[in-house]
Amino acid sequence: MSAPVETRTPTTEPREGELPPVESDQLATVLLSAERPPRPSALSVSAAFGWRALLKIKHVPEQLFDVTAFPIMMTLMFTYLFGGALAGSTSDYLQFLLPGIMVMSVVMTTMYTGVAVNTDIEKGVFDRFRTLPIWRPAPMVGYLLGDAARYAMASVVILVVGLIMGFRPDGGVPGVLAGIVLLIAFSFAFSWIWTMFGLLLRSEKSVMGVSMMVLFPMTFLSNIMVEPETMPGWLQAFVDVNPITHLVAAVRDLMDGSWNGSEIAWTLVAGAVLISVFGTLTMRLYNRK
Repeated sequence: MSAPVETRTPTTEPREGELPPVESDQLATVLLSAERPPRPSALSVSAAFGWRALLKIKHVPEQLFDVTAFPIMMTLMFTYLFGGALAGSTSDYLQFLLPGIMVMSVVMTTMYTGVAVNTDIEKGVFDRFRTLPIWRPAPMVGYLLGDAARYAMASVVILVVGLIMGFRPDGGVPGVLAGIVLLIAFSFAFSWIWTMFGLLLRSEKSVMGVSMMVLFPMTFLSNIMVEPETMPGWLQAFVDVNPITHLVAAVRDLMDGSWNGSEIAWTLVAGAVLISVFGTLTMRLYNRK
């Protein structure tokens, strides 16, 4: 009988530009020799997702339309349309209207948070997010942090247009900054409503439709355009409990140089309630989606 022939797997030298083959035991040694990197903090992950939301604007600059052209159009249209009829002059009406228009424009912009969430769900991006070892609410918080920058941009655009038109806030720079910060903080809380709808509804058109049904009554049935005292009693009952009314009153007083503690506290409490209720519902839907 002839001796068995020993067979060996031929070894080939790696081509130029290729890495040499790695044996399984060598690969295990490399992977297990180092300590596992620490889990990222909730703040760092949320900031990363917030930066991702801002990068979308770079690729789709049309998203800036709702925080630039829309606020300018609203300010010019309502000032010159209602100024003479309601206040006798556009300059006097502008002092009353501009804080309200700022609130109205920013609050109506919040609905795009739900649209962005729904779009990522349809594309399957959230399936990847759910597999990452990160703080679970981070993607949602990231959306809202990115949108907070858009809210600030819309506020600055309206303020600049108002200053050009003749708006002169008695509260000066501190009052204006305090009003904008309060507006952004409330809008951050208010946006949790739309994250819930973004997860709950099937299409972005549905999200926008439901958002407009909620936003139009809340913004127009408030003290943005006129004082509530001029409204019928049954309508004043709704206006008085509308959180947008208290937000507008607080921002208006801050820009006028008056720190209305009750209105500020009412706005902050309303924001905390929105986060606790709709934030909880959002995460419950997110975990079950």
